[in-house]
Amino acid sequence: MKKQKFSTRQIVQIALMAALVFVGTNMRIKIPVGGDGTMLHLGNVFCLLAGLLFGAVPGGLAAGLGSAIFDLTSEYASEAWITFINKFLMGFVAGLVAHWHAKHVQTKTETRLRTIVAGVAGSVTYCVLYILKTIVTQHYINGLVWPAVWPIVAVKGMVTFTNGMIAVVVSLLLVFALRPALRRAHLLDAADSIT
Repeated sequence: MKKQKFSTRQIVQIALMAALVFVGTNMRIKIPVGGDGTMLHLGNVFCLLAGLLFGAVPGGLAAGLGSAIFDLTSEYASEAWITFINKFLMGFVAGLVAHWHAKHVQTKTETRLRTIVAGVAGSVTYCVLYILKTIVTQHYINGLVWPAVWPIVAVKGMVTFTNGMIAVVVSLLLVFALRPALRRAHLLDAADSIT
């Protein structure tokens, strides 16, 4: 008999977090820049939270799926595949760092420090990928000259890093509040089995 990769609980956790990512991304403020625009939103909070709570692969899948579904239902549909990759890596990196040898962490301080580093690492991963995507899109696809690309990158970069900072702070507050209750309810037991 073939071993199942994900348990039913993990599939439900991925689906729930993907739904929260979708809803959080819909809570947005649009900022017009460079023809296609950018936005401040809360979706990244749940991308990080998914990885921090449930591990690399489940967190990455929840982040990628929720964000890609948002794109498919908005004006960003053509970028859904790029968004899936970028947001998957955001949740994956956060989950990987947070759950890397987590069974060996002994103190609350070490666990908290690892979680903070994981949140920052996931957010920085996404910010760098988004900036690179913006550069490639504006220069190589849209054909803008470099002097026209840099102001767009600057504005989108500021918005992305603002999103990233908000995501780190809010997701850390949520994970520190939710983790003890989820552990008591035995809803985090499977998180370390798939990193």
